[in-house]
Amino acid sequence: MKTKDINNLKDIAGEENIILSEEERHCYSYDSTRLEYMPDVVVKARNTQQISDIFKYASAEKIPVTPRGAATGLSGGCLAMEGGILMLMVEMDKILDVNPVDLLIDVEAGIITVDVDKEANKYGLFYPPDPGSLKYSTIGGNIAENAGGLRGLKYGVTKDYVNALEAVLPNGDIVNFGTRTVKGVTGYNMVDLITGSEGTLAVITKATLGLLPEPPSKASLLALFSTIEDAAKAVRDIVSNGVITSTLEIIDRVTINAIEDYLRFGLNRNIGAMLLIEVDGQQGAVDAEAKVIMKVCKSNEAISCKQAASDKERDEIWAARRAALSSLARVKPSTILEDATVPRSKIVEMVEAVNDIAKKYDLTIGTFGHAGDGNLHPTILTDMRDAGEEKKVESAVEEMFKAAVGLGGTLSGEHGIGISKAKYLKMEIDPASYELMKRIKKAFDPDNILNPGKMFLD
Repeated sequence: MKTKDINNLKDIAGEENIILSEEERHCYSYDSTRLEYMPDVVVKARNTQQISDIFKYASAEKIPVTPRGAATGLSGGCLAMEGGILMLMVEMDKILDVNPVDLLIDVEAGIITVDVDKEANKYGLFYPPDPGSLKYSTIGGNIAENAGGLRGLKYGVTKDYVNALEAVLPNGDIVNFGTRTVKGVTGYNMVDLITGSEGTLAVITKATLGLLPEPPSKASLLALFSTIEDAAKAVRDIVSNGVITSTLEIIDRVTINAIEDYLRFGLNRNIGAMLLIEVDGQQGAVDAEAKVIMKVCKSNEAISCKQAASDKERDEIWAARRAALSSLARVKPSTILEDATVPRSKIVEMVEAVNDIAKKYDLTIGTFGHAGDGNLHPTILTDMRDAGEEKKVESAVEEMFKAAVGLGGTLSGEHGIGISKAKYLKMEIDPASYELMKRIKKAFDPDNILNPGKMFLD
């Protein structure tokens, strides 16, 4: 960037909000992928009007702008591929209002996800979306990626709780989409268009989110299986037996051993897989559903299936699940986490496909994930500094995506396309839909200054 651009940005945003040193900019050059792109300047966003003014200048000068939250993303969506301005949103982290009657909370985009839930808890409410990164990720990033989470089967994902948005367009216009009402069909559903658009159409500044009353009772169960295939069959059968669990997670042997090596929870290293299950609601319903789950697991050759007897046991079960990725990341120098997702009826076939791919390419793949909604996280443990390993991994990833799409699934259940999956997008999206998406991007961002290089390669 030119010196005059830097000076003008200082005037617009305030010199105290400008980061220029190479050392500091390097801290904002990567996310939770292994990709890295250096921005020319980092600007701390403080309010909506400041962001609008920055965009007006960037639009006039054709300077790329990349929004960034807490950088927990797994597809490279917040990386400044073409340099320019990296807009850091984490300073905009206020809770603006809570309405326990309308079950709504108003927040700024930089607030951490778990803090939204904690605030709701004060009113006997909760915020259902719970991505694995909920203790670190921002709401703006969650909305941009349409983040999922452990409770997706019963409670849905981020888009199901976004009522209204304030956002800034690439030309600097400030827009408001959505309503505070339960029903609202005035005009196009712009909220759903912005949600999941990966920061390529607008920068989210504020959000009105839906809340729910906390369920009065919960039960957590742990089921152990000799094979991951048996565990996957149990997942399918639990739902077909009429139980919609709040959480239904699967962890395979590779991941179990990684967790145990790291945290020493006392997990059984000899099993093929385990299911971590939670049901919630009224006490009578919870008890009845827990019995159905135990029966289904045993009919699918479960070695054991038991219910947590205390809050401490329950917390240990979920601590093990949330430690899955960090535990796997300790095993090898490189951790390639995917999130290919299939219809629940095809989860057994997808598990088998991942195992076959691991054998074919002689790779260690740990599989865990939100099995209840078909969202698996096959995680390849490797060393990408080795050219031979890198080639094998790329082939394996492509085959996993082909398997998922071939089973009626999708490339990404919650991580997004960003940079890392852009070359596979046409594998799932038909040509007419692909071109329509590009035209939508052009309508919002005719000069392609907002988060350029993401999703579309042509």
